[in-house]
Amino acid sequence: MRIIDRYVIREVLLPFGIGLLVFTFILIIPFLIQYAEAFIAKGVSSTVVLRVMMTLLPQALALSIPAALLIGLLIAFGRLSADREFVAMQACGVSVARLLRPVGVIAVAAWGVTAYVMLEALPDANQAFREITFGVLAARAEGEVKPRVFFQDFPDLVLYVRDVPPTGGWNDVFISDSRPGQTPAIYLARHGRVVLDPPTRTVTMALEDGTSHSVDPDGAYHVFTFDRLVLSVDPETVFPRNGPQKGDPEMTIAELRARAAVLEREGQSSHNQIMAIHRKFAIPVACLVFGLIGLALGATNRRDGKLGSFVFGLGVIFAYYIPLNLGPALAKGHLIAPWLAVWLPNLILSAVGVWLFMRRSGSADQDLRLSLPHWLPVRRSRAAASAGAVRPTRRRLAFLPRLGILDRYVAGLYARVFALCALGLLGLFYISTFIDRSDKVFKGTATWGMLGAYFWYLAPQYVYYVLPMSVLLAALVTIGVLTKNSELIVMKACGISLYRIAMPMLCAALLAGGTLFLLEQTTLGPSNQKGEAIRNVMNGGSPDALEVLSRRWVVAGNGDIYNYNYFDPRSNQLMGVSVFAFSDEMRSLVRRSFAEQASYTGGDRWRAQRMWTREFTPAGDTRAYTVTPLTDLSLESPSYFGTRRPEPQFMSYSQLRDYIAQLQSSGFDVVAQRVALERKVSFPFVTLIMTLIAVPFAVSTGRRGAMYGVGVGIVLAISYWVAFSVSAALGAGGVLAPALAAWAPNVLFGAGAVYLLLTVRT
Repeated sequence: MRIIDRYVIREVLLPFGIGLLVFTFILIIPFLIQYAEAFIAKGVSSTVVLRVMMTLLPQALALSIPAALLIGLLIAFGRLSADREFVAMQACGVSVARLLRPVGVIAVAAWGVTAYVMLEALPDANQAFREITFGVLAARAEGEVKPRVFFQDFPDLVLYVRDVPPTGGWNDVFISDSRPGQTPAIYLARHGRVVLDPPTRTVTMALEDGTSHSVDPDGAYHVFTFDRLVLSVDPETVFPRNGPQKGDPEMTIAELRARAAVLEREGQSSHNQIMAIHRKFAIPVACLVFGLIGLALGATNRRDGKLGSFVFGLGVIFAYYIPLNLGPALAKGHLIAPWLAVWLPNLILSAVGVWLFMRRSGSADQDLRLSLPHWLPVRRSRAAASAGAVRPTRRRLAFLPRLGILDRYVAGLYARVFALCALGLLGLFYISTFIDRSDKVFKGTATWGMLGAYFWYLAPQYVYYVLPMSVLLAALVTIGVLTKNSELIVMKACGISLYRIAMPMLCAALLAGGTLFLLEQTTLGPSNQKGEAIRNVMNGGSPDALEVLSRRWVVAGNGDIYNYNYFDPRSNQLMGVSVFAFSDEMRSLVRRSFAEQASYTGGDRWRAQRMWTREFTPAGDTRAYTVTPLTDLSLESPSYFGTRRPEPQFMSYSQLRDYIAQLQSSGFDVVAQRVALERKVSFPFVTLIMTLIAVPFAVSTGRRGAMYGVGVGIVLAISYWVAFSVSAALGAGGVLAPALAAWAPNVLFGAGAVYLLLTVRT
């Protein structure tokens, strides 16, 4: 391997590694939030959490390696073109075709790694992930029960608890038992827990210090008290005999072929299995296709630079995944063969890559241009536009301070880098979401309009993710560029300190932090809620509003529990409604009522038809029993039955604060809610802290340029995100105080920023 080959490979490896880190991190973020925080909060060991995260890597790498290769090639050749090194290569007789050798080495290596991931690592990792999470959930089924949330995962049992202490078990338990072959019953208990015995495959619920209410078929009502009661649960709901079943992604090629043969013998379509087999080979080949396209697009005499190439590469990646997701829909419609549905993106982009490469080989010193239709207006050059034209006088608003030349220069460079980073990261999030959701459109369970609305409502959440990272990268790259070009030295020589140079970046960080808090307070919660409703519809379910109307179990504001068969929001009628009224802390049942139908009449009044009411003494004896064909019933208003249960991620800071106060006044444990409340205040400060770290850190790294700053920024962002998630999980689990859990990452990283600021040469 010659010097030129080793040089090109070295240039590609750094942006390839950074791109691989970025793509992999973004693809893992949803799983990190969904599983890692939940497992840590439940007390799962760190070893198990790390094993779960490691099993997620192959799934992310299968998509991130080809994309990172394309980005790495575009950025590397963009750097060579911007520094005129590609011109020097041409002058020395190094053609574009000659560069195929080092690019081919990298592409073949990426193809080999991706092929191993798809053929060997991915099936094993996916199955290991399912088994680990299955085992954790089975061993901690008790922890799946949330306080003040109806738990209905056990067949024919409805469980409601008011408190789940960190030590385990439940306090103030309500259970509705409607298992077939047994008398329907209601259980109230002061304490309860799930007892699992995996060797004997038995699952029981142990209740302590409670009462039971049941009605015989002949109408006799029975109440008895107990010190300890054990209810058997179907063990198949916790740990089925065969464990989690393998899906197509968890199967090897031999297993997929066997499954396809079985389906064909049964007269069913096996196109899913055929496409899964071909996908294991087609995605690795994308590395070779991206290698050709990256060389053809990157090897030019343009001086657009590296960050522009990063954004441009996202468009190519998006163009690859559109036909990759469109192909299966065409195969299911019998429009194309299953194998062609998977290979279609490679065939299309291969043809484009060959055309681009031939065009570039014949005119390496010319830009690739596409002519526009003659009827489109053509923008004149800046020089032509300014010739003979009078530039309007810019008017400055009186209340804004005048920015000096230095501030405008630094702010302009910072704004350009920030915009590129924000657009690039938003593109990554939307591409990953498109890959995950587009199959719903192709399967017919969603429309393109629904997908567009889903993207629209996801925008605030993605901006919430992207802003801190963009601020960090923009500060690192800006200082890195000023340092590399010796501009920072000149500024210091003129008596301008590093603190003064960084002032525009600090102001931008404060503005970004304010934007984060404003999003939390206004649009973030409602947008997430609407996006979640659309996601449920795309998954084949109902939006949250409809699910709420048919959820059948509701807790009233005074603590009563309502159970109904159906609620009609148009006529404001409840069908088959039961009302359970309790003593303090749900220790005993005070009153139980049932009405075949209830119609809303205004205020909190409902007109109940064919209703019976039974009142009880503290000892459980029947105090009174009345049956009325028509009477008034006091219930919550109809809007209450259509209101979603409050969740912190769908609430603003003020709403969550008021909700916590309401729960505290009722004696509930609000540790998890207080952690979420503190996080809503602490997280916006991340923009300021990341900037305070980035400025001295970028200076201390020397003249290594923008890509080194991007790499450092990614590592810092991942470190902060992990610390923030782990700290919040420890707070929700009761290990750390809520305020400390939310602010600990800011304190740690803020202390590091102060140290760097005090030790860096200003």
